[in-house]
Amino acid sequence: MNQPFFITFEGIDGAGKSTHIDALAAAFRAAGRSVTLTREPGGTPLAEKLRAIVLADPMDALTEALLIFAARRDHLQQVIEPALAKGDVVICDRFTDATFAYQGGGRGFDLEILSTLERWVQQTSVAPGDGIRQPDLTLWFDLATDIAAARLAGTRVPDRFEAQPVAFFEQVRAGYARRMALDPDRFARIDAGQGREAVWASVRAAIPSGYLTS
Repeated sequence: MNQPFFITFEGIDGAGKSTHIDALAAAFRAAGRSVTLTREPGGTPLAEKLRAIVLADPMDALTEALLIFAARRDHLQQVIEPALAKGDVVICDRFTDATFAYQGGGRGFDLEILSTLERWVQQTSVAPGDGIRQPDLTLWFDLATDIAAARLAGTRVPDRFEAQPVAFFEQVRAGYARRMALDPDRFARIDAGQGREAVWASVRAAIPSGYLTS
């Protein structure tokens, strides 16, 4: 199958997405697919600059959301939409669900404002349905917050989000659950508390039949 396919990986910090993102990209390439591997915030020179600001500088929740959506707009225009137009598999480490989970859930920011920004930023004439670009598949790496915190402890200097208390990540996790409840057909919940091989098997099983066949 050579049709475009947009996959996002979501989950709280420490859920273990990174290893499986790279493995899935390799599996698609082994099946003969062209893959664009990217991340949010980031993915373009401008968006990476905005990412550095968001992760380091103190700001209120609205400023944070505006910067993230500005980075997303540039990312969509410069990377995601062109790659999908070529028929690529696009694999992105976080997308808009993270904004609703972190800014909406963790920060407690107004979900209606986030929904408005989502419509403005992700509107495209080529997206199916209502014209709002969304992933075709979202893999939510769901993990208990205490386990995630233990995994992160001592691994690196935490950024402004990683340094938040466990209660913040409980709200983020609940934010992801709300997003999945609103769009269950798009989401596949991955039990990230399993061993690595079992998690990878769950990731493979979530990919529609035929996409990883060479």
